[in-house]
Amino acid sequence: MFLKFLFRRLIYVIPMLFITTLIVFSFILLIPGDPVLALLGENATPEKVAQLRQQLGLDQPIIVQYFDWLKNAIQGDLGRSIFTGQFVHEAVFSRLAVTFQLVVVAMIIAVVGGMFFAITSIYFPNSWMDYVARFFGTLGTAIPNFWLAMLLVLLFSLKLDWVPATGFTSIADSPVSFFKGILLPAFSLGMVGIAQITRHLRSSLMETMSADYIRTAYSKGVDRWQAIFKHGLQNAMLPVVTTIGILFGNMLGATVVIETIFAIPGMGQLAVNSILQRDFTMLQGVVLVMIVLVILINFITDIVYAVLDPRIEY
Repeated sequence: MFLKFLFRRLIYVIPMLFITTLIVFSFILLIPGDPVLALLGENATPEKVAQLRQQLGLDQPIIVQYFDWLKNAIQGDLGRSIFTGQFVHEAVFSRLAVTFQLVVVAMIIAVVGGMFFAITSIYFPNSWMDYVARFFGTLGTAIPNFWLAMLLVLLFSLKLDWVPATGFTSIADSPVSFFKGILLPAFSLGMVGIAQITRHLRSSLMETMSADYIRTAYSKGVDRWQAIFKHGLQNAMLPVVTTIGILFGNMLGATVVIETIFAIPGMGQLAVNSILQRDFTMLQGVVLVMIVLVILINFITDIVYAVLDPRIEY
């Protein structure tokens, strides 16, 4: 039954990916500006413009350009950058490692912070810790991540000089420098996640802890700590799994701003540079990979959700 469910979900992913490629290719073409003129300059002769347009395949009908791009993308070839000539897949996947490290650290901060505030709030109901958790859950959702990022840079980098304001070091090169450089951008990115997980998990735990089987556990001598961790948390985590899947996609999109602020050479910064340079080929590759990652994470979320709760209809 589970394999049938898995196969059906895979079948759903295929048309979704096809529609995604069509949307990516179409919408990027709507961006103002001509990449040929951006590359040659406004004073280029019509002959040079026509020659370069033919060389890049931009003189073909849109539908022909799309299917050529799709055929190559399926084979792993996303084309070459209009400006640098670099293979798009090489540039994207080299930047993807940087963005992946940032998003993973931000997700860890969001999950750990959100679970801490939610469980603390439930364990000490109507206490000052409960009120702090509620306030933090509301505040984190209200604060824009770019404003929080600039505030953190001003305080911890410029005023206190504890961590660098910009730059990135891979964890494989220097773990200490990596954590110093990733702390502020990851917290800026994960703040909204902390707030959302706090609110969803707290609400779910409140409902779970009032269930009959929890009262039965209390009658058998189980204390509140054991009731939360051994009985309540697994069922309460189901909405959080969905939240984590959604957060991953949101964080990928938010890296466009965060990586620009902190000068992190990831996919977000690559997307911004591609837009400014009218490098449509590079931008198509970046957006396509991001969307495929979001679809993949949502697929994994569905599987995890079904594994955690056997009551789900496959």
